Amino acid sequence: MEFYETIKRRKTCRDWQNKKVSLAAIKRIVQAGLKAPSHNHMREWEFIVLRTPEEKIKALRFTKEFLEKLDKQICFQNMPDKTIEQKMYKYAMPREYSMLFDAPYVIIPLFKSNGLRAQSVYELNDFASIWCVMENIFLAATAEGLGCSLSVPMDKEEENNVRNTLGVPANYLMTAYIGIGYPDPKAKDVEQYHYTAEEKIHFGKW
Repeated sequence: MEFYETIKRRKTCRDWQNKKVSLAAIKRIVQAGLKAPSHNHMREWEFIVLRTPEEKIKALRFTKEFLEKLDKQICFQNMPDKTIEQKMYKYAMPREYSMLFDAPYVIIPLFKSNGLRAQSVYELNDFASIWCVMENIFLAATAEGLGCSLSVPMDKEEENNVRNTLGVPANYLMTAYIGIGYPDPKAKDVEQYHYTAEEKIHFGKW
């Protein structure tokens, strides 16, 4: 796939086909992630890959609990849907768990860090580099004809999952869950904001 076409086609997927994804493709996608720029040249990144329903039930149980609690508080189905943001949230929030659990694979990128209490942007370099890794993963998955869902840990998910469930060392932090699979072609295409470079470029100053 031509590079700019890959960028154009990349989007978050929340509904999947019941179609197997090869492990070889997942390895290529992770390898593409490892090509991202590294803040300290050490590439101190690791990846947990969930494949079985049992693994996903165990790892995502805090996500499910949090979303069930949130749904009781605000009721996703009754959310307003007049603006683009509201329409997106009304569509996305009820799928926040299923878009991971139903995906054939879930990748959890981890990065070595001393914590996120930074005094300057420079001290967030480790956090910035893992998001470069994730963007490479998104684009590689798209080039493979696959789609990705993305969920950032909420509430105590990161602490509970990483420390108590997945056995990750204390000096590694979890960034997100990435679901990977073949997108359902019948899934709703949610409206997005679109901008041109001319609208966003500021020459010399804002």
